[in-house]
Amino acid sequence: MSDGTRNPLRILVIDDEVAIRRFLCNALPAEEFTLFDADGGRAGLAAATAVHPDLILLDLGLPDLDGIEVLTRIREWSPVPIVILSVRDRENDKIAALDAGADDYLTKPFGVGELLARIRATLRRVVKQTPEPVFASEGLVVDLTLRRVTVDGAEVQLTPTEYDLLRLLVAHAGKVLTHGQLLKEIWGPAHREQPNVLRVTISNLRRKIEADTARPRHILTEPGVGYRLRVE
Repeated sequence: MSDGTRNPLRILVIDDEVAIRRFLCNALPAEEFTLFDADGGRAGLAAATAVHPDLILLDLGLPDLDGIEVLTRIREWSPVPIVILSVRDRENDKIAALDAGADDYLTKPFGVGELLARIRATLRRVVKQTPEPVFASEGLVVDLTLRRVTVDGAEVQLTPTEYDLLRLLVAHAGKVLTHGQLLKEIWGPAHREQPNVLRVTISNLRRKIEADTARPRHILTEPGVGYRLRVE
């Protein structure tokens, strides 16, 4: 008979810095997570196939293989959630990692609280393999079955494009979607280099669902990278 407990989730850390691996081993609660580590890209790829982790924390600056290559190789055979931990803070690096299949991106140094929040949000998305028919967060309710959107109980009228954009954000709630990903999914591949159409639609959408467009609480901007729908 089950006592209601669950096995700790397996996290694979691929990072060549001993101090980071040691820090993560001490920072992540042992009752929630079992950590495995690898100090390079090839070792990380081998561990990913051997351990079958529930989540991977991946550094980009590895000594033998670039982290993007490791990410791309893993994505060839596995949908395992991958969170990037890197000192690279340029927009192009973040976009490249997210477009290659990363689920999230944290710039070093980072706080333990933020790391845990990102890990848990990423794992929640994986558990919900399909979006719930109703998304609700801080007064915003999106009924995907009825195509109905309300804010604090009041119905909001959206254009078809605004609704499609919001529905896509809901399907990936909590995850950063790059400008290129959003443009491709909503407007098609031909619009990937036309970010202004996305910017205008986001602005119009915020005017309808945000109480204060200067300080949005639902659709958050990842500067130079894309947007994230906040999950309460």
